Amino acid sequence: MALSLSLSGKIALVTGGSRGIGAETVRLFCESGARVAFSYRQARTQADVLAAECGGPAQCVAINQDLSSAADGRTLVEKVVAAFGRLDILVANHGVWPDEDVPFAQMTDAQWRRTLAAVVQMERQMTQERRPATESAPHGRDATGHIVLISSTAGLRGEAYHADYAVTKGALISLTKSLSSELAPRGIRVNCVAPGWVATDMSAATLTDPATGPKIEAAIPLRRVATPREIAGPVVFLCTPLAGFISGEVLNVNGGSVLVG
Repeated sequence: MALSLSLSGKIALVTGGSRGIGAETVRLFCESGARVAFSYRQARTQADVLAAECGGPAQCVAINQDLSSAADGRTLVEKVVAAFGRLDILVANHGVWPDEDVPFAQMTDAQWRRTLAAVVQMERQMTQERRPATESAPHGRDATGHIVLISSTAGLRGEAYHADYAVTKGALISLTKSLSSELAPRGIRVNCVAPGWVATDMSAATLTDPATGPKIEAAIPLRRVATPREIAGPVVFLCTPLAGFISGEVLNVNGGSVLVG
């Protein structure tokens, strides 16, 4: 018998879903049978192409939504519910990697606020989705909802000159454990995927740099960076019944790099 990872009948929201890891996550959720909404901020053309590729309005919708405040998050959730009637899965993927290396002491207040706003938004968004879940039977075996936060190896071991990014990703790891402790008895599984280096638009400048790119790959035991689909796969897996007894975990997807410092 073929092994099924079907999520037929489920509604998923992927924030920051127009490119990179987010886009591959959208594709895999659609391939698994879920209907998917994803948010984007600027990449409208890419978002429209992805939504059409994944089945159009009946199966996949792109929502232009800034996520710099709690109100923005509530608006996004309302738009998803308006489109599909409910929300079963939240993948908090959006994030900011500053373009330039900036020593800790020189980081501007604006840069801190821009990055940390993502964490505040995720927490508010999850609070919004928590309410209907509390009405479900708390002792059932099946999950009533899934939340997957996208962190980073930077959140585990820090990142020189990108302290603001690292601290938000570390906060997501703590948030995963705290929310899992609170929500698991209510049927909501909360987990975290922590990628290492991934070949995306966001990392392209660094990975293609002739000085830094080879050093990065040499430091990874698998001797290469990940593809976006190799991150999206574990995200989708954590939302299937096969992961029904996993909650509060940080799944490192980094080619073994955390093991070697």
